[in-house]
Amino acid sequence: MSKPNSQELERALTAAKEMREKEKDPDFIAKSFLNCHFQSGYLLQVLHAAEHYINSGLGEREHTRLIQAISKARDIDERSAKQNHHDLGLN
Repeated sequence: MSKPNSQELERALTAAKEMREKEKDPDFIAKSFLNCHFQSGYLLQVLHAAEHYINSGLGEREHTRLIQAISKARDIDERSAKQNHHDLGLN
């Protein structure tokens, strides 16, 4: 599946927001799409931090940034799901 270009993505986001505002989302497709889009930004931060960590020779500072990015992505996911996770010792 191809990635939408910026215009397509903006159009889809606008349509999804309108669906939610008008409460015309019976199968929660708009809600799911908006949530995935929101979380993808934080997961991209994890990806970039992981790449930087690996390319830096596994530096301590980069490791800390990677752990922070993972923690932030996890926190965002938990807030959106309104549930807690079990600490896996990554902090």
